[in-house]
Amino acid sequence: MGFATGKAAMRKIIHVDMDAFYASVEQRDNPDLRGKPVAVGGSRERGVVAAASYEARKFGVRSAMPSVTARRKCPELIFVRPRFEVYKQVSRQIHAIFAEYTPIIEPLSLDEAYLDVTENLQGIATATEIARLIKAKIRAETGLTASAGVSYNKFLAKLASDHRKPDGLFVITPAMGPGFVAALTVERFHGIGPATAAKMNRLGIFTALDLKAKDEVFLQTHFGKAGTYYFNLCRGIDERPVRADRVRKSVGAENTFARDLENLDEMRAELEPLVDKVWRYCEGSGVRGRTVTLKVKFADFQIVTRSHTSVRPLADRATFAAVSADLLAAEFPMPKKVRLIGVSLSSLGESASDDDRQMTLAL
Repeated sequence: MGFATGKAAMRKIIHVDMDAFYASVEQRDNPDLRGKPVAVGGSRERGVVAAASYEARKFGVRSAMPSVTARRKCPELIFVRPRFEVYKQVSRQIHAIFAEYTPIIEPLSLDEAYLDVTENLQGIATATEIARLIKAKIRAETGLTASAGVSYNKFLAKLASDHRKPDGLFVITPAMGPGFVAALTVERFHGIGPATAAKMNRLGIFTALDLKAKDEVFLQTHFGKAGTYYFNLCRGIDERPVRADRVRKSVGAENTFARDLENLDEMRAELEPLVDKVWRYCEGSGVRGRTVTLKVKFADFQIVTRSHTSVRPLADRATFAAVSADLLAAEFPMPKKVRLIGVSLSSLGESASDDDRQMTLAL
């Protein structure tokens, strides 16, 4: 892919997105699951789907969907317990492949990342050829398929990777960019969630062309600083660089219970392993945080959160556990039974003595 002139055209960006990553790993490792609808996470009755195979997606099963809904859509759905250590190991393999071509890698999750290959380590002329090589090497080394999008900015590269999934490769050149965006509904824009899309719809904005018809002042009035971002996106403009070191803002863990709980002691017991999981991450990475947030999801799916922020980062697990337990106890008596509890630590920094520093973490 050769890019012409212009500031945005100076960049060559690849977005790589693994195809149904968790589910594909499970199907790779268990031949009995191949060709069958598979949901990773949840169960027949509880929890939510973490990932769905393409066979399950044909029935409308999607990630973050309640398990009971997924089961209703696909009665033959096979639920598989997640194996996150395995997924992390495969992710490390994939990121090692990326690093053969560029050091400028911005991971978004275990299964997707942006790569800036404007100047690449192997002197390959086009980003398209690098994307082909990466896809082929991922398949050869992991047995899995990836989709790749190639373009002159992050926004369009991400759109491109989704365009021909699974196992796709699509290129959006500078000449194609504005026209490609013009055909989209606002829901397709990365960074525009359901609430923002609904607000846009109320303002008569349903497509990129509708968005383009609004001036920047109008968009800033209704969407604040994000208005300028939307003003640019609908024109195919995105000047965000690929950031090799992204700041991780929080780390958390949550669990959906096999049955709804209403007893404080039971909930305290369920909170302990979540605290352990978060603190293990903190110990392993050397980070500490100042803000503890408790998340509670009731039986009717209503969610409440409660937070406590300390002046200094929490120094040890005991303090983190105590703050978490106090936040939980303060909510009693609960108005309804509880189906999920989560706890997270944010305002992350390198250590309890480094109040004003933030550690950059590759997610």
